[in-house]
Amino acid sequence: MAEVKNFLIVVNSGADKPYNHYAAYVVAFMAKQIAKIDSVTLYYGPYGIGMTKKGELAKLAITSEVKELIASQIEGLSASDLPDNLEQMARFEKEKLGVNIVSCGTFHVIAGAGKTIDDKSGIEDFIALVKLPQAAEAMLGADKIHYL
Repeated sequence: MAEVKNFLIVVNSGADKPYNHYAAYVVAFMAKQIAKIDSVTLYYGPYGIGMTKKGELAKLAITSEVKELIASQIEGLSASDLPDNLEQMARFEKEKLGVNIVSCGTFHVIAGAGKTIDDKSGIEDFIALVKLPQAAEAMLGADKIHYL
């Protein structure tokens, strides 16, 4: 298998498909912690923009049963190490693991989530807005892309 140095996870679904969001953060965690991939980017596509709004990821809880299930499969991880919701998971992955979490500012304007391409007032502070050239660079420069 070819070495992956730049991994892109595209989340192009909304709150109606919560498992896609759980999977995105689990895959990002495994890519950084287990596969030791240098650059991991989680990109919210046009249909995922609704999940970038403040408080949406926090609504997706990680129950104690799920924590136990995940921890039982990863050596050295305990259930108590895991956060209570996806917002906390996202913050951990960005701040501690260096996962890039981005969304396209153009689609934020089109979807009404922002007034300008740089308007972050209605979204989570840990999500970076990128312009079209940076979005294209992320997609075209990735060694591997995983779509959810």
